[in-house]
Amino acid sequence: MTLPPYFSLPPSVDPKEIRKQSEELYRTKQYYCSEAVIKVIRDTFCPDVPDCVIAMNSAFPIGMGGSGCACGAVTGGMTALGLIFGRTAPGDLQINLCMKLARELHDKFQKENTCLCCRVLTKDMQHGSPEHMEQCIRFTGEITQATAEIILRETKAP
Repeated sequence: MTLPPYFSLPPSVDPKEIRKQSEELYRTKQYYCSEAVIKVIRDTFCPDVPDCVIAMNSAFPIGMGGSGCACGAVTGGMTALGLIFGRTAPGDLQINLCMKLARELHDKFQKENTCLCCRVLTKDMQHGSPEHMEQCIRFTGEITQATAEIILRETKAP
């Protein structure tokens, strides 16, 4: 595994604290789900990466641009995994690890929440209602924590 030059492993990382940070960004309406996930992961593990990675995730909230498709928190987590474990050269076999970790994140969320479809997850909820907000804040936190746990597990020296 090759880690990007902009990756740094802080001396101490608490995935539960990272979760709280992303939940607060969503709760205070600073960022939507996908943006909050990538911002906190970037700030923690890749602080020198420019803010454009947050902007790249601005298309994913509310199920990919408001379409109700894939959960934005999950897409943000996958983008974060790609940032750290993705490939930058054609044919680089690192893609296999990145896809494996993305699948792990997908499967964990699906197991805990039955599906990834935003439209199904928010069925019978008014967009922006307290019930909707609390659920999406929770999803944002869950995915941020799970993403951080995967990153820590995969990057810590044996």
